[in-house]
Amino acid sequence: MILFAISMTRFRSRVGDTMRCDTVSGFGAVPVAREFALRPLFAVSVLALMLAMSAVALAGEADVVEVEARQAENGTWRFDVTVAHADEGWDHYADLWEVVGPDGAVLGSRVLAHPHVDEQPFTRSLSGVVIDETIGSVTVRARDSVHEYGGTEMIVDLDALR
Repeated sequence: MILFAISMTRFRSRVGDTMRCDTVSGFGAVPVAREFALRPLFAVSVLALMLAMSAVALAGEADVVEVEARQAENGTWRFDVTVAHADEGWDHYADLWEVVGPDGAVLGSRVLAHPHVDEQPFTRSLSGVVIDETIGSVTVRARDSVHEYGGTEMIVDLDALR
């Protein structure tokens, strides 16, 4: 069994598109030469991967930016919710918003069936949400297909609207 403890790597020279390095081990100086070909295609691939990963991070979470709520004659509630998210297509888009009670129970949810790349922010409605009279406020939150929850939420004071 051969054990190498690498403590430091020094790059000695670079000629053209080839880089040579010598490695110094913890057991004394043992030069080990390796050739690293720095090919333009590899560099472009790494750059493309980095840009793709940063684009996911830039889109961020789905934010609830406006909520209108009103109680119907039969006692159920209608919510008109405006969501903002940098939808990028089917791989990353705002896919749901929910009405959540103070105890964390989901009282109603609106599935967003497709990306809204060219419609930002956008408003969708949900009617027939049953909310007990003892609940004074609810939270409206949105979710996206990559980050899930975590964006801006809004609290709706139902007592003020009754």
